[in-house]
Amino acid sequence: MAHEQRSHALLSASGSHRWLNCTPSAKLEESFADTTSEAAKEGTLAHELAEQKLVRFFRADKVPKRQTTTKINALKKDALYQPEMDGHTDAYVDYIKSASLKYDKNPTVIIEARLDLSKYIRDGFGTADCILIGNGTLQVVDLKYGKGVPVSAEKNPQLMIYALGAWERYSLIYDIKKVVLSIVQPRLSDTASEYELSIDDLLEFGRYVRERATLAYEGKGEFNPDEHTCKFCRAKAVCKARADKNTELWFKGAPDARLLSSEEIGEYLKMGKDVAAWVSDLKDYALAECLAGRTVQGWKAVEGRSTRKWSDEDLALNTLIATGVESELLYETKPLSLAKIEKVVSADKMAAVADYIIKPPGSPTLVEDSDKRKAINTIEEAFKGVEVQ
Repeated sequence: MAHEQRSHALLSASGSHRWLNCTPSAKLEESFADTTSEAAKEGTLAHELAEQKLVRFFRADKVPKRQTTTKINALKKDALYQPEMDGHTDAYVDYIKSASLKYDKNPTVIIEARLDLSKYIRDGFGTADCILIGNGTLQVVDLKYGKGVPVSAEKNPQLMIYALGAWERYSLIYDIKKVVLSIVQPRLSDTASEYELSIDDLLEFGRYVRERATLAYEGKGEFNPDEHTCKFCRAKAVCKARADKNTELWFKGAPDARLLSSEEIGEYLKMGKDVAAWVSDLKDYALAECLAGRTVQGWKAVEGRSTRKWSDEDLALNTLIATGVESELLYETKPLSLAKIEKVVSADKMAAVADYIIKPPGSPTLVEDSDKRKAINTIEEAFKGVEVQ
């Protein structure tokens, strides 16, 4: 079954961070259509490509190479496919190959493992990208193709829920003493994120999941809106709990009329992050409502700003040239950006110019203390190594 055709449970493992922290949100989301983005479609394609590569390597004795090659070639004809996807999925497959070599003997490798999660989550099921079992270890490996936000394996609820399902399915067959969670995010890091936990810790988490899932399935419990929980919630734009929290923050007001202290500045910056995101989500929702013919009191959709353009660019430019305008005045030639070149040139050819690729320091940006990057404390330090023209 193709990845995009798979059904999703009300309480999915991939959405567990949300419903574990905000149990009523799952039921609230039911009234909103489950949409997808180009990035999500691209991720689905990468998963399908990676799956066939794993099958070709680990199931060579059961699946003819011609069959996997045909499927891989068909996937590469997809409009979303880019040459770089080949290298990134190879990195994921190489990680699993390397992981399998760390076992005393060949581990059991389950590709796209369909898991029954119903012992912990009512009507729950899910599919783990890859599972390895051997040496008393149950290893759950997940491919994250996104490049926006790094995802850590440490206490990752999605992978821990998959591990619970795998434990229930395979613990009667294999002697499993520990669990390893692995996340491979090749577009962001050359190193996989790994986290190890005991079976006792996993089962303790399972009891917590069962308790929270019962509340979530019934739409009970307390709302807990915050920037992480709400980020991918389909109800985030019109959730009353989020609105109440953000309007309370918005109108909190400064404690006095004097200058803000450093502590107060930090506090307001943190509070403002989700306020800004909430207002943006609210505007997107209101626009969609207006365009659907519904009324949002005090607001309306209008035509936005636009810029002039040619109705037929080739014909217009040729006409100008015919009037005597030099073609050099009408065209400019410049190379593609490095990022665009990497999308159209294979990795082996890019290796020939590796010595010419540099990464200058980025412009200073403000982040929270939890960010792992080194702090910049002076203007001079911020622009160290930057050549001034």
